[in-house]
Amino acid sequence: MRDIHHKHHTLRIALAEAVLRVRPESVDVVRHNTGPKQDILPTARAAGYLAVKNTPGAIPLCHPLPVEAVDIDFEFSRAEDHGEIRILLLAKTIYKTGCEVEAMHGAAVVALTIYDMLKPVDSEIEIEKVRLVRKQGGKTDFGGQFDGTLTAAVIVCSDSVAAGNKEDKAGKVVAAKLEGMGLNLAKYTVIPDEVDRIQSEVRDSHAAATDLILTCGGTGLSPTDVTPEAVRPLLDREVPGIMEAARDYGQQRTPYAMLSRGVAGLMGRSLVITVPGSTKGAEETIDALFPAALHIFKVLEHGFRHGK
Repeated sequence: MRDIHHKHHTLRIALAEAVLRVRPESVDVVRHNTGPKQDILPTARAAGYLAVKNTPGAIPLCHPLPVEAVDIDFEFSRAEDHGEIRILLLAKTIYKTGCEVEAMHGAAVVALTIYDMLKPVDSEIEIEKVRLVRKQGGKTDFGGQFDGTLTAAVIVCSDSVAAGNKEDKAGKVVAAKLEGMGLNLAKYTVIPDEVDRIQSEVRDSHAAATDLILTCGGTGLSPTDVTPEAVRPLLDREVPGIMEAARDYGQQRTPYAMLSRGVAGLMGRSLVITVPGSTKGAEETIDALFPAALHIFKVLEHGFRHGK
């Protein structure tokens, strides 16, 4: 199965449809419940509910997920030479992955159930299609489309790395992830854990109109961990929810995440975030915050455009 442990729980919605082509008179049989097999629509609905909930039992690599809601509707049409029964199945979940397969599986089983119950009176019945109509939620809905338009700086704060006694891995992971999201890396630098140096680098990046400024390291409890103390006075407005989200995400993976003292906020139109110095902590922080955090630039763009 695909590893989805790094993904976020979000509301995810999927609408699927299945279409049955039948004889014109079969439409009335289904609508008015006059066939030899009674209660076609209630039975088909029940089959659809079961199919959605049991999708992982039928499709080997499909993740089990909590089904929050299922709604099944039918639309009927009739022409001179054929009829059509359209099945619309809407599924909802709050989970790390979408429910598109669940919705399509449910719609397909609804169609098969109608096929089975209608076949004694209609030898021409066909399932014409099963498809996903739309989906909502997840990474694509909560990110920003900024390809190539946002710049980023990664400032690694570490005495040992700056002295050449240790290789930087965390900063490079952060830089690679940002570039993978389409951001332009304007700066990557390594400096010691010194308040003045940290503040100087952050100010320089801000003066260069860098959109996203990430420091990496110095957010823990060691006497030399001074990044929060260096960054906080520079912020015009702190955005506490950013690091709250990062710590909550990390806490679900290790109980030590609560010890991180990272801060985040705005310097003018630059977003500054302090990321842990461990490779795993840095990677998980980026996974926790992005691409959703990039939405702040949409908010800023709108506010400045309207003079707010």
